[in-house]
Amino acid sequence: MPSSLDSLNRWVDDVARLTEPAEIHWCNGSDGESRLLNERMLANGDLIALNAQTHPGCTLHRSSPTDVARVEHLTFICTQNRDDAGPNNNWMDPVDAHAKIDALFAGCMRGRTLYVIPYCMGPIDSPISRCGVEITDSPYVVANMRIMTRMGAAALTRIEREGKFVKGLHSTGELDPDKRFIMHFPEELTIKSIGSGYGGNALLGKKCHALRIGSWQARSEGWLAEHMLIVGIENPAGETRYIAAAFPSACGKTNLAMLIPPEGYRKAGWKVWTVGDDICWMTPGKDGRLWAINPEAGYFGVAPGTDTTTNPNALAMIQRDTIYTNVGVTADNQPWWEGLSEGEPVKDWRGREFDDAQGPAAHPNARFTVSARQCPSWSPMAEAADGVPISAIVFGGRRPSLVPLVFEAKDWAHGVLVGAAMGSETTAAATGAVGVLRRDSMAMKPFCGYNFADYFAHWLSFDQPGAKLPKIFHVNWFRKGSDGKFLWPGFGENLRVLEWILGRCEGTSDAVESPVGFVPGVNDLKLDGLALSAAARQELLEVDMHGWRAELADIARYLDSFGSRLPQRLKDEQRAIAAALESAVESTPVARRANGG
Repeated sequence: MPSSLDSLNRWVDDVARLTEPAEIHWCNGSDGESRLLNERMLANGDLIALNAQTHPGCTLHRSSPTDVARVEHLTFICTQNRDDAGPNNNWMDPVDAHAKIDALFAGCMRGRTLYVIPYCMGPIDSPISRCGVEITDSPYVVANMRIMTRMGAAALTRIEREGKFVKGLHSTGELDPDKRFIMHFPEELTIKSIGSGYGGNALLGKKCHALRIGSWQARSEGWLAEHMLIVGIENPAGETRYIAAAFPSACGKTNLAMLIPPEGYRKAGWKVWTVGDDICWMTPGKDGRLWAINPEAGYFGVAPGTDTTTNPNALAMIQRDTIYTNVGVTADNQPWWEGLSEGEPVKDWRGREFDDAQGPAAHPNARFTVSARQCPSWSPMAEAADGVPISAIVFGGRRPSLVPLVFEAKDWAHGVLVGAAMGSETTAAATGAVGVLRRDSMAMKPFCGYNFADYFAHWLSFDQPGAKLPKIFHVNWFRKGSDGKFLWPGFGENLRVLEWILGRCEGTSDAVESPVGFVPGVNDLKLDGLALSAAARQELLEVDMHGWRAELADIARYLDSFGSRLPQRLKDEQRAIAAALESAVESTPVARRANGG
């Protein structure tokens, strides 16, 4: 009887014939293998040892200056039907895409080692997890995949048992930006990436598998693959409720995942548990609830801005056994980046003598790769085979005006619209233009592996008889007052908002009903101890009917951009809220209390 690994062996042989490596190494994920690989990289300069006294087991990798971030314009979804990829993705015909990228793969591994990396996204024994195999010629990728996934022999055993896996082929190639592509073939469960050694372009288990291919798998199999953190909130009674939350970049996602409660909350017995900081796979359980796992085993986090004031848990976990990428270094060889309160850089991320006239010491997208277990707030439930039950789904963006601190969607369809319409406004410092709204549905715009209109329909499909779906909320930590300063203190104080959210899920928090959703009244949030004026509290929770009327019109235009595939139910939801706003503007009714749940 042929082994279920025969297809894997044939694929490895086919890739070897195409790429012509000097040797082939099947990764087993062992400590010995990892030590040997690190020794080789330290010897050839792929890794640089950092200060062993202050940062034991930590190393630094410097990527090519032209290879420092994801390349969305070179990232393609390759489906037979262009409309299946949708207007939210770059598309290429699969036949043309294979031909184009295979020509670049031809002979690209001559003189190099081909590494075969079997891996599992999620706990090795979880029915929610899915497996993949990445072939690469980068030992740096191997080292990172060992941290970020359950990599090695156990994953190979599961692949042999299931006979199904996502194929990922990667080569750094010539690190030539003109010969760089990241191709996804969702109908074939295949990824091909060449020309980059950086992060999401090269660690194919991350965005490529866990989101772009994962979202396609999720739609066909009846679950959700989302760009969300998972955090557990334990109350003084010892009860833990789990929240999944999606935010675009620069909106505090990792900080929320690793939140440290304010002192008063800590003394009262509140605790916060980190299950995941970036990706969430959710599937309906037998009880009708959505159960979630973090498919990753590590964090690939942004270093600049991480410090004791912004994210002390993150800073604590990266003091040992961490791979740093593109940070600066101090005179005594400690890692350094902008935002650290201690130390002074002497070399920048390129390895040059530091001169602030040449730019920052650390690249703005400098990263750390670290095991999730090193986080002080890591939850053992991250390894639970069945996952954790999700009580609330939270969307959020950076909106200096209009959007209240928090509001609750009225039902699942309304919540899907809230997620579809979410976005952030740009700032002059970042873009040269103020108040430009960029919509990023469910924070998935760069990562959804198929047509957004079909994606919205998939979300709506979970609203079935017997389903006990999470309540959906929207938060906005970034509303500003007339003086241009943030009204809300953020960081650990966000737990006050999460407490209200969980109270709404449990029927113990009150709210005011408005056309855009349920908003807490000024006395419904626990704001004791905060230096917030009565006017600031009112402004944080204000619903500007005229402003929201314009917002709903803009949402309608955005939804229309997805054409005839857009679900009618989502259009109807938008029109119903727009009509309610029109009525509210005309009659200015007194808001109604929405007590409990």
